[in-house]
Amino acid sequence: MDDASITGTININGNDLYYEHYKHSQATDTLLLIHGFLSSTFSFRRLIPLLREEFNVIAIDFPPFGKSGKSKKFMYSYENIARSIISFVEHLQIKNLSIIGHSMGGQIALKIAHLRPDLVARTVLLCSSGYLKRMKLPLVLSSYLPFFHLYVKRHLAKSGVMKNLVNVVHDHSMIDDDMLNGYLVPFLKGDIFPALTRMIRHREDELDEYDLKKIETPCLLIWGEHDRVVPLRVGKRLKQDLKNSELIVLKETGHLVPEERPEIVHKYIKEFLV
Repeated sequence: MDDASITGTININGNDLYYEHYKHSQATDTLLLIHGFLSSTFSFRRLIPLLREEFNVIAIDFPPFGKSGKSKKFMYSYENIARSIISFVEHLQIKNLSIIGHSMGGQIALKIAHLRPDLVARTVLLCSSGYLKRMKLPLVLSSYLPFFHLYVKRHLAKSGVMKNLVNVVHDHSMIDDDMLNGYLVPFLKGDIFPALTRMIRHREDELDEYDLKKIETPCLLIWGEHDRVVPLRVGKRLKQDLKNSELIVLKETGHLVPEERPEIVHKYIKEFLV
C-alpha cells in the first residue's frame, strides 16, 4: 500500500494549525478528526491506524492545544475555531468530507455543520459536548487580570493529568506511562496558559436546540455508558434535537471512547460511512 503520511502546520487566521494527514492511495472519502478540551491528536492514536485502512484521515490540533499555535491575539471562540478549520479544509481542497469530533471537538464539528452544511457529508460525535453555557461573568471578567493565566496554570496543575484520566477512563488499569506522558506533554510549555485564559474569555454558549434542529447532516452519536464528563443524558438530548441522528451506547466505557474502545468505535463509524 503506497499510502503517505504528512505532518505540518498551516497559518490560519493568524494562528498555526498543526495537522497529520494520512493519505490512502485509493480512498475518495476523507475523515477529519477533532479532539476534545485539554487534548490533542494523541487521543486518536488507537483509532487512526484503523480508520486509515479505508479512508483518508486528517487529525488536527485545534488552537491552542497540542502543537498548534497559542497566539495571544487569536479569538478562541467556537465560531472562530470552526471558521479556522473551515478555512483549513478549503485550503487543502478536501472533498467528500466527514468529521469525527470527540467531546469539545464534537461541539466544534456541530458548529461547522451549522455554518457550512455544504462542506460536511456526515458527522460522528464521540461523547460530544452539548448545551453548555459560556463561563460565568465574574470568571470572564477575572480573565482580564494581568496574571490570571498563572491561576489557570495552578488550577490545572492541582487537578493533574492522572486525576483527569481517572475521570475520563472507565477501566483505570489501561492508564499507563505512555498515556500519562502523552496527555502531559502539551502542558509542559507555559504559553498555553495565556491562550486558555483567552478561551475562558471567548468561549460562547454551545448550540441550543433551535440551532441543532436546523442541522440536517446525518449524525452518528457514540457514547460511553459511564461517561462522567458529558453524561449519557446529553447524548440522548442531542439525539432528540438532531433530526437525522442515531445513538449508540457502549457498555463499560467512559468518556475517552477513542482510547477505550477503538475497535468497536471503528466498526460503527465504518458501518455509518460506507
